[in-house]
Amino acid sequence: MKLILGIGNPGKEYENTRHNVGFMVIDAYLGNIKYQEKFKSLYTKKEIDNETVYFVKPLTFVNNSGIALRSFMDYFHISVKDILVIQDDLDEDFGKYKLKSNSSSGGHNGIKSIINHLDTQDFLRLKIGINNKNKKNIIDFVLSKFSKSEMEQLNTMMHTYKDIIDSFIKNGMDKTMNIYNTKK
Repeated sequence: MKLILGIGNPGKEYENTRHNVGFMVIDAYLGNIKYQEKFKSLYTKKEIDNETVYFVKPLTFVNNSGIALRSFMDYFHISVKDILVIQDDLDEDFGKYKLKSNSSSGGHNGIKSIINHLDTQDFLRLKIGINNKNKKNIIDFVLSKFSKSEMEQLNTMMHTYKDIIDSFIKNGMDKTMNIYNTKK
């Protein structure tokens, strides 16, 4: 059993904002599906490569993402090693990504919440670059919408993010990190 959680904020006003890239990746992966609601989250369950996979979009807002994740883990008995969290990353260049596990939050409040609720840092993260090169106010920046050209670039990267999700489901954390952190 696997769980893939996209970090983001609920509501129309947050659609296509930098902080919602986790939601955007899950939506792109799943296509037009109907979500159910449980544990203050939107979720769906899929069978992929003989693996049960829960896709979760917390409704708790970014800063409380850990509440939803912990609830799903406990209820469905999901191991930390079987979790992939998709997040925005201010330090990574736009259009770039990195897979990390067992590292600090890097100042990301959603990841801080998850670390606090799981009492570990040892879960896989797909960190998608949204770099704040102009050093604008961080809150305003992460809540701002992607430009048209950024959306086009992000949409071209979605196939890579989908491949990463597929690899995680099929191969797990370590092999997926070995494959995708070494690709140029």
